[in-house]
Amino acid sequence: MTRAHDRLLIIDFGSQVTQLIARRLRELGVYCEIHPFQKVTDAFLASFAPKAVILSGGPASVYWQDAPMPPPSLFGLGVPVLGICYGQQVMMHCLGGKVEGGQGTSEFGRAHVAPTGEALPLLEGWFENGPEQVWMSHGDHVSRLAPGFRVYGTSPNAPFAITADVGRRFYAVQFHPEVHHTPKGAKLYENFVRLAGFTGDWTMGAYRDEAIQRIRAQVGEGRVICGLSGGVDSSVAAVLIHEAIGDRLTCVFVDHGLLRQNEAEEVVSMFRDHYNIPLIHADESDLFLDALEGVSDPEEKRKTIGRLFIDVFQKHAAAVGGAEFLAQGTLYPDVIESVSFSGGPSVTIKSHHNVGGLPQKMGLKLVEPLRELFKDEVRALGRELGLPERFIGRHPFPGPGLAIRCPGEITREKLAILRQADAVYIDQIRKHGLYDEIWQAFAAILPMRTVGVMGDGRTYDYAVALRAVTSVDGMTADYYPFSHDFLSETATRIINEVRGINRVFYDVTSKPPGTIELE
Repeated sequence: MTRAHDRLLIIDFGSQVTQLIARRLRELGVYCEIHPFQKVTDAFLASFAPKAVILSGGPASVYWQDAPMPPPSLFGLGVPVLGICYGQQVMMHCLGGKVEGGQGTSEFGRAHVAPTGEALPLLEGWFENGPEQVWMSHGDHVSRLAPGFRVYGTSPNAPFAITADVGRRFYAVQFHPEVHHTPKGAKLYENFVRLAGFTGDWTMGAYRDEAIQRIRAQVGEGRVICGLSGGVDSSVAAVLIHEAIGDRLTCVFVDHGLLRQNEAEEVVSMFRDHYNIPLIHADESDLFLDALEGVSDPEEKRKTIGRLFIDVFQKHAAAVGGAEFLAQGTLYPDVIESVSFSGGPSVTIKSHHNVGGLPQKMGLKLVEPLRELFKDEVRALGRELGLPERFIGRHPFPGPGLAIRCPGEITREKLAILRQADAVYIDQIRKHGLYDEIWQAFAAILPMRTVGVMGDGRTYDYAVALRAVTSVDGMTADYYPFSHDFLSETATRIINEVRGINRVFYDVTSKPPGTIELE
């Protein structure tokens, strides 16, 4: 927990977009943490000592038996509180108002909130041109305000869409200002944190210095090993830890033979030549590819790769000798999702490849210097540490690598074809200046051959699918709308330059219902 900064507490009541609240606040330079309502007790509040509190939305109704509630001491802390959707209803319920359900009171999707004409500092910059668009998602509504509250904005089905008790600095809105469908939502959050007295001192420069101090305090004179994947998260973690403890860090880069074209060389070169970080380059491609021979089920692929990764990492880490700590690139979304709102397990869509089993198996203590950061903040920290921009801005790459971009059986021939096709595709995206507009792009080789004609002769070759998506955090995604000219030019290049491909498809599936990767 970072104690050098004023902190804002977000109490999570189960909204699907609670993480977006934290992202909006971090963008304003405000340090915040999300905690599920079950964990936020009176004792927790006293220990955390928030400078302000936000109550998230959620799927429950406040009049249910055992409905999620904040701790009794919350409204006596004397700090500003902002309630959002269910958070507004909780505030009214706890402070003497009334919340009701029933037909004709729900609003889902875009709505417009009109001002009552009374000024409210929380709404500075709002209503300059009349009613404002907001995003509603509620079945219940506030039917009676709690004592001390006044109404400052209304919508057709929410007569108390914006309410406040200015004297106690309690504010409540029925809509979701964190989503982009509320265009001036960011301004509302900016006003709230200003009213709460935050100075916006949460910067990556400050975080870097604090993180280095924490690493030194945790590790002391010990040694650390880091499983380096070549991705942004593990790379930033490694460079940060190296700044803290120097050569007492050793990275182990396991090459499983499922990397993109020239990827292993690029990663090894960057860490050995630019940062002089001790690195074990474990080329275990034959081991992995032999084990995957004949395997076509995607879950079996992932589990095989995960099991072998742990075995190989353990073997090479033993060569370091005397390591007491294992470094991982765990991010804040991973931490949030590991303590779910419901406390129950989520449905497993697919197994995730990581080194999660290593600390227990090897008796190591974890060093996770990025566990307070979102993905965009990790990239900002990478820039503070001087990592090359081309490396920081790389699209996410899955742990199982090309194995899950090769549906069906994996062969060395198919991997070679896929690497070339993917390289041409990414080169096209870069040449057209589109790389930074896209969250993730890749080619996948399909488990099929198709008939074609090339040079007046018949071909019977593989087909590839191209995928490119836009996203904020990878939880949802939409396909990137390439022009037909781009797709035609790219398909022509791939077919002309990559032997073994005679057909190219473009995947226009969003997430959901699809996932970003094919497997």
